[in-house]
Amino acid sequence: MLLLIDAGNTRIKWALAPDGPASPGQWLQSGVVEHATLPSLAAQLAAATAAPGASITRVMLSNVAGDAVRSAVLAMLHQCFGERQPALEIFKSSAARAGLRNGYRQPAQLGTDRFAAAIGARALYPGQALVLATCGTATTIDAISADGVFLGGMILPGLRLMASVLAEQTAQLPQVAERIDAGRPFADNTEEAIVLGCLSAQAGAIERALARHPGARCILSGGAGRMVAPLLAVAPEFIDNLVLIGLQLAAMEETPQC
Repeated sequence: MLLLIDAGNTRIKWALAPDGPASPGQWLQSGVVEHATLPSLAAQLAAATAAPGASITRVMLSNVAGDAVRSAVLAMLHQCFGERQPALEIFKSSAARAGLRNGYRQPAQLGTDRFAAAIGARALYPGQALVLATCGTATTIDAISADGVFLGGMILPGLRLMASVLAEQTAQLPQVAERIDAGRPFADNTEEAIVLGCLSAQAGAIERALARHPGARCILSGGAGRMVAPLLAVAPEFIDNLVLIGLQLAAMEETPQC
């Protein structure tokens, strides 16, 4: 089996996929752990491979959370596998991989989560221009051409970070966002006004990207994506775990391009 790990700024997502041809996103098992509970993943993986003949032969890791999290993930893998470590690839952004060309001025500087997510989106919607918005700790909005070039993008504070700068009342942000009427142009209380303003800023950035990339399909991902979606003038496609999908596709590629 192939173990896919997406170590993000807030949480670590993982999935087990067949180590061979398989439909992207069709995983045997998947889950998520907080950074603080990462060691528990070793027990989960041990349980997943307890059946006779079940083993993890390869690991594909994307990490944007820094050296400390990278070291913690490697320690967890050692705890799980001991001296029988599976082959490990630390996924890196490159000039091209798995059907996507990287148009960044310096390809290696593109965040690996953005590159992997773009690979996943491109594979799910081949031959289509795309605007991919991932609404997490940060919000990234990236453009992909119909012929498979990552054109570049925007990065702005995520919804929760943006709101927390303004007021403590936004601690219950998801609950506040759920009760906001997206059809109302203005809120009639401070708490909802803050949240509506932040949601509108996120939606406005996405719509600006769409205006600059005519004909593009809008793809949303990330935990806050469903809160932003009702404010968009277009109907987006919502896809979870695009980074893991991209990692799976990269792992399935026989000859990575550097």
